[in-house]
Amino acid sequence: MARYDAYNSECLVFSFKDGLLARIAHDLKMQVERFSIEVDEESRKIQATFDPSSLQVVCAQIDGEDDPSALSDGDKKKIHDNITKDVLRSRKHPEIRFESTEVVSQGEGYSIEGQLQLHGRSRAIQVDVRPEGGRWVTQVTIHQPDFGIKPYTAALGALKIKPDVRVQVSVPRES
Repeated sequence: MARYDAYNSECLVFSFKDGLLARIAHDLKMQVERFSIEVDEESRKIQATFDPSSLQVVCAQIDGEDDPSALSDGDKKKIHDNITKDVLRSRKHPEIRFESTEVVSQGEGYSIEGQLQLHGRSRAIQVDVRPEGGRWVTQVTIHQPDFGIKPYTAALGALKIKPDVRVQVSVPRES
């Protein structure tokens, strides 16, 4: 059984600004710092757990490019606190889980179906995994309201985060 975590793998989350004041806000690149992914190749099962309180802001992004100088450490902490306390409510929902129900070979990669448990709700999702160099990579768009999550808003809704966030997971490709 292959095991992956933040030491050899990566889980990134991207959020996107919206609203009348969006031009003064930032798209964000964040990283989950505590997670575990187990892949049982024999049974073709995948189980993953993610700690939402470990989500850390890496940097702001402008037009999809990293802008490491746009946010101070204080800004990053304030954003982290808002996300974990008010958006994800990580004390009440301390774990995000995924369990595959079907893994099918698809070209050079795989199509994976499973159940995602997030914020106290469970939904079926499907992801495609593709090789990129020496890694397996997948991306999935999560519509926060599907899981009972109210996207962050401020200034009476003039500044907000779009309801869709993108999650990218990358693990080493075994030879």
